[in-house]
Amino acid sequence: MMGNVSPAAKHAVLCFSLSCFVFIVSLFSSSVLGFTSELWALTYWGPGLYFCLFNFVLRYSLKGFTYDVAVRSAFLGSVFATGLYFATYDNSYHIFGLYAMAFSMFHFSEFLSVALTNPKTLTVDSFILNHSVQYWVAAVSSWVEAAIENYFFPDMKTVFWLSHIGVVMCVVGEVMRKMAMFTAKTNFNHLVQTVKSPDHRLVTHGVYHLCRHPSYVGWFYWSVGTQIILLNPICVIIYTLVSWTFFRERIFAEEMFLISFFGTQYLDYQKKVGTGLPFIRGYIPGLNGAW
Repeated sequence: MMGNVSPAAKHAVLCFSLSCFVFIVSLFSSSVLGFTSELWALTYWGPGLYFCLFNFVLRYSLKGFTYDVAVRSAFLGSVFATGLYFATYDNSYHIFGLYAMAFSMFHFSEFLSVALTNPKTLTVDSFILNHSVQYWVAAVSSWVEAAIENYFFPDMKTVFWLSHIGVVMCVVGEVMRKMAMFTAKTNFNHLVQTVKSPDHRLVTHGVYHLCRHPSYVGWFYWSVGTQIILLNPICVIIYTLVSWTFFRERIFAEEMFLISFFGTQYLDYQKKVGTGLPFIRGYIPGLNGAW
């Protein structure tokens, strides 16, 4: 499969893996070799220095789009490895490690999934790291809440069984979304399509037989799951409400175009299969534009 993928995607896998490997070796060195003052520097300063060196090599060996992809992949690989290290702790660092791993894999797998299923649309934006200002405001807000609660109520961040439920939600959401991407293939796009392309087909098989918008369902539960991982009660509520509102409006707009593209074929599909998200009906003509 990788033989048919763009060189940028291959660089992405290589850089993610190398960065992850280097960080794992550095961070886990004291666990394997025993703690010494010299290994303290290797464990905590080494990863940062290695990443700077790695970025320097990438900067002068790759150019343009390939470099942009490689450096983002290396960054996500380092985040995953750091998360794996913190996940081995038996204190509040554990949940931050789990969150970092979920965050890293979501964004890296988005790029890789597009590379494998719809390479002609592959761009740096396929990482969706620059999804929107609102996305990063939400992410930073969750980090701030987690940090404040960890400082004032440290015991609150050690309910690991609940955090692990969030991990399950993220895994299930990831699988759901990626199944949608691999099922739809070239029919999947990160942007709502307002013009029907000649090769656009209505996909109703596989995971789309279970719900009309499996990629949105997966992203919804992944986003809420990240806040359960962090044990953020405030952001769990806010993420649920904001994500639900966002996907309600997105589905409404998208289905208006899908009906214009496929007509009765999509209307029949609507009658048989739900959206997959609670209390969201989508755009149904004749019902006053009901959500």
